[in-house]
Amino acid sequence: MTILSDGGGTRLPSLSRQLSSSDVNMDLTMCGLLVERAEELSSLYEEHGNWNTVKEVWFDERRANRSTRGSAQKIYRVLTSRFKNAPADLPNPRDLPAVLDACATSRDKAQVLYPYLIADDALVRYVVHEYIQRLSSDHPDALDFSNETLMTILNEFEYADGTSFDYAESTTKRWCEGFRSVMREIGVLENQQDVVGNPPSLGDIPLLVAMGYSYEVGADDWFESPTGLLYLFQPSDRWEELYDRAAETDEWEFVELHGSLQLRPVTEPYSWVSQEGAE
Repeated sequence: MTILSDGGGTRLPSLSRQLSSSDVNMDLTMCGLLVERAEELSSLYEEHGNWNTVKEVWFDERRANRSTRGSAQKIYRVLTSRFKNAPADLPNPRDLPAVLDACATSRDKAQVLYPYLIADDALVRYVVHEYIQRLSSDHPDALDFSNETLMTILNEFEYADGTSFDYAESTTKRWCEGFRSVMREIGVLENQQDVVGNPPSLGDIPLLVAMGYSYEVGADDWFESPTGLLYLFQPSDRWEELYDRAAETDEWEFVELHGSLQLRPVTEPYSWVSQEGAE
């Protein structure tokens, strides 16, 4: 069912010169998505309702192993930052256990957690936007995540004041490996050796989250540039199929508004999420 205009598909803008140096960090060198630990933290937050208690429980469970405490502190800080800073356009972190429980695979869970990383990490967001531009323009090997390509993209980044990206090469290479690990977890890269990827298939729950996010951050014509689908590197020739899949659920429907066919959530974008579970 066609709702896209001819040649529809707006690229997301470059974030170069849009971010200050205080916005950018290299946290990805410390941890990627870490699906199981992120799921554990979200479950603790659902159970206890505040991050102070979550922190106590998290470290109590790791107190016996002093060698891992420093690592646990870094992981806790980075993962909880993604949840604490989650925008309202994504499912509330308190609801994440229900969302993750409904996922069919670990890859589905990674695809759900991935937009929380993008929302929290400005450098990841910048690089993802650059790759979306490459994919949208049919750039050869658009999803080439080799060190050479990633470092070229990073070295083209400029802060809002015009100064250049300024991390050491060794740190930058660790960041590139962290970025590739995320790409493997969400299914863009298939294995450890691959550096050139393909748009991943989407599970039902990641699709609903990506659709909800696209709708929440977009304007009335959000489906011409669905941010959630773009972040998962879905090319525009897949969008109609994905929209049809969403409309086959009980959560989305095609409606005629102002003489044109549009896709809308039946009630609210995340009404399918509940504390008792997601269907």
